[in-house]
Amino acid sequence: MTTSSKRIILNAFDMTCVSHQAAGTWRHPSSQAMRYNDIEYWTNMAIELERGCFDTLFIADVAGVYDVYRGSAEWALRDAAQVPVNDPFGAISAMAAVTRNLGFGVTAALTFEPPYLLARRLSTLDHLTKGRVAWNVVSSYLNSASVNIGMDKQIPHDERYNMAEEYMEVMYKLWEGSWEEGAVLRDREAGIFTDPTKVHPIKHKGKYYSVPGFHLCEPSPQRTPVIFQAGASSRGRAFATKHAEGMFVLTTDPAAAKPLTDDIRRQAVEAGRSPDSIKIFTLLTVITGATDEAAQRKYEEYLAYSQPEGMMALCGGWTGIDFNELDPDAPLEAVENDSLRTMLESLANSQDGKVWTVREIIKSRAIGGLGPIVVGGPETVADIMEKWVDEGGIDGFNLAYAVTPGTTTDFIDYVVPELRKRGRVQTSYKPGTFREKLIGTPTPYTEPSHPASSYRGAYAGKESVADATKPSTFDQGLLGGSKKPEPSMSS
Repeated sequence: MTTSSKRIILNAFDMTCVSHQAAGTWRHPSSQAMRYNDIEYWTNMAIELERGCFDTLFIADVAGVYDVYRGSAEWALRDAAQVPVNDPFGAISAMAAVTRNLGFGVTAALTFEPPYLLARRLSTLDHLTKGRVAWNVVSSYLNSASVNIGMDKQIPHDERYNMAEEYMEVMYKLWEGSWEEGAVLRDREAGIFTDPTKVHPIKHKGKYYSVPGFHLCEPSPQRTPVIFQAGASSRGRAFATKHAEGMFVLTTDPAAAKPLTDDIRRQAVEAGRSPDSIKIFTLLTVITGATDEAAQRKYEEYLAYSQPEGMMALCGGWTGIDFNELDPDAPLEAVENDSLRTMLESLANSQDGKVWTVREIIKSRAIGGLGPIVVGGPETVADIMEKWVDEGGIDGFNLAYAVTPGTTTDFIDYVVPELRKRGRVQTSYKPGTFREKLIGTPTPYTEPSHPASSYRGAYAGKESVADATKPSTFDQGLLGGSKKPEPSMSS
């Protein structure tokens, strides 16, 4: 147990599918994963997470299938390895209706949706959740997604980030600059809902995107949703330290995390931001029980349901490498390709001396997936989590499950009380929007050093919708003058 008081951020990591990170465990008798199509599965989960004072339900997503392993999607389909998969936006409004504080991090790939439309979808959710939304910005790593929306192949890795920079510029212009504060009047007497002199076309025309008009939504509680980002490659890290307020990294142990978190905070300062303006999360799967022995028995039980072929299907999609073609006992090496580079990089650069092979991945990650797994009773798990935070520089965790909802319920029942006793997690929620709760900002809006803030009010005093209005030729007398109708009397 440490004496540090730094709060540990808890995010539940899930996906609108059957098998997210753990292969095969959907077959366990207690698993409810097959109910992923049931709205009550999601609302019950949200209620449970708020019981544990979790900060966020972080919902991952892919728009393609895992078809690299053995050259086919067969094994992904057999094990429901992130397919079938639903749209991650669908259940959020229902979950927000049964909670009051839980944040929702939703993944949306900017590669596949015009910014004009995605800005509206995210603003809509921010309105309906009363400001509890974060956008996990991804550029998509699956070639199958690219070809199915009409591309010849996946866009090269660094080019995706070039597109992402301009995409974020458009989003910030729409969210922050298009509608001034006070544009929405809701004035029944004057008959004016929105003051058109305070709504501005953004007139964006760049290399990748052309958006001449104004945002379709009035400003939402946060305007710009909290920005999450999951890129840990050198190019992705530069993007994240500029834009992200929450960053998802993959590491094998606290020793490997420390240089990564130090570098992220250094780059944030170089970008003009404070080192604490980005909350850094790492992936962890926790199997726990009343004692270490009970947790170990549970882990071995779950492991008996794991599917090696399903794990290889996931790994093929994550890395772009067909693991069937590798020597199962040869050390893995990081490679340059257009897939998710961070998994191989994290394994190849492990600081604990462990040599990772295909056989070792099947043995050690069939449950944990992209991240490490911790097995133990409440004190053991809390000790390890504190080490990640205090020695690795991590702010919190994306907690994946082995069996849903059991893994999450076990964590809430066993580990959360221990972490609370140590003063490491929240026991209640602060008031305000998700940004105010997570980052600690004094307002619902991004910090002044965040690039979104530079667009707030940027178009005030410039061309508005009213400036483009043609002179009226309409005769008001056609409606019998300007007298307001008498209000109707309800019976």
